[in-house]
Amino acid sequence: MGKYFGTDGFRGEANKDLTVKHAFMVGRYLGWYYGQDHKARIVIGKDTRRSSYMFEDALSAGLTASGADAYLLHVTTTPSVAFCVRLDGFDCGIMISASHNPYYDNGIKVIGATGQKIDAEIESRIEDYIDGKSGEIPLATGDRIGRTVDYVSGRNRYIGYLISIATRSFKNYRVGIDCSNGSASSIAKSVFDALGAKTYVINNDPDGTNINRGCGSTHIEELQRYVLEEKLDLGFAYDGDADRCIAVDGRGRIVDGDKILFICGKYLKETGRLANNTIVTTVMSNIGLYKALDNIGISYEQTQVGDKYVCENMMANGNCLGGEQSGHIIFSKHATTGDGILTSLMIMETVIETKRSLADLADEVRIYPQLLKNVKVSDKQAAMENEAVKAAIEQAKAELGSDGRILVRASGTEPLIRVMTEAESDEICAKYVYDVIAVMRRENLIVE
Repeated sequence: MGKYFGTDGFRGEANKDLTVKHAFMVGRYLGWYYGQDHKARIVIGKDTRRSSYMFEDALSAGLTASGADAYLLHVTTTPSVAFCVRLDGFDCGIMISASHNPYYDNGIKVIGATGQKIDAEIESRIEDYIDGKSGEIPLATGDRIGRTVDYVSGRNRYIGYLISIATRSFKNYRVGIDCSNGSASSIAKSVFDALGAKTYVINNDPDGTNINRGCGSTHIEELQRYVLEEKLDLGFAYDGDADRCIAVDGRGRIVDGDKILFICGKYLKETGRLANNTIVTTVMSNIGLYKALDNIGISYEQTQVGDKYVCENMMANGNCLGGEQSGHIIFSKHATTGDGILTSLMIMETVIETKRSLADLADEVRIYPQLLKNVKVSDKQAAMENEAVKAAIEQAKAELGSDGRILVRASGTEPLIRVMTEAESDEICAKYVYDVIAVMRRENLIVE
């Protein structure tokens, strides 16, 4: 973790933690860094937050002042930026979004030429420039000054690409879409309409302050009600920048990222397309997913939490499917990032080709009860290395055996230890979570 950049870019409350000056300086550095031996071309997308517009202007000013040309996709999704970077040979891409966070937060996510997040080394150099540790960067002059270019055509090409991925018509399927008043508002309905679905859309009217507010993938109950009220076949909910997807089956039940991984993984295996017969997950995936994968003979690998780490594993090992419980799903044949709308299309393909409902497909996975508690501590390293705490964790693991698991990890961004247990019942989960927390309290590790 850097001073400003975390696992998902530079994120914070707009004009408090992340200011216009920060954005300008990020643009200045990137324009100079990528333009040292040629005129850099950098593409920018944004979500629907009110502050995204001022950050777009600040980044554009910084880029062009350093001599780069800034290509503006306007309101679009994070995966569309990654798509355009790769398709049109941009030096890098920038997405302005705080994903699933409330509207008053925002973020700057930098995507490298391969369509993946940039190296931590470059992020560190940007941070040094912001803090005045690396000296001044020359301003471009004369005809070296960059320009901004309207690039909405790039977003339209991305829409065409999504449509081209579908193998079958969605005719006669009644599909609900919750756009979270975010980036998907400019893309999702067009894709489903073009593929013939009877599309029912909610939260598709962004006003700058209603992104993620009581809707989208983090408030799935809105879509659950809608699917039941309208008697839809299924529904999909996205987050603010549409790199996540959580589904709802025709019975109004949640189909989260773990179930999506199983459903799509099994289908890819049956059609001979699951590379290495392996799915990549994070350590937060539910034990129920692993038991279901064991039952059908699919292997799996685990990474740290974060789609960045999932993607790194997939690229290094040639795996084609991976993701997170939260709905970041990566299909490496089609994309280099999590893509909520693409995930929807792959679920639709599975439903249509297997001639089974999403409810039936999801019933093959039993999600175990899970309890997660965040504990504030004075020293994360001391808490994780405490012998009494480690002994309590090992005892819990032994007693849970193969019917559950406990995971204790330090937060990457906050002074917290996260204690999570999965087991056969809520009562068993609570017992082991609070047993470990009690030991931490006795060891005077907790900040009350």
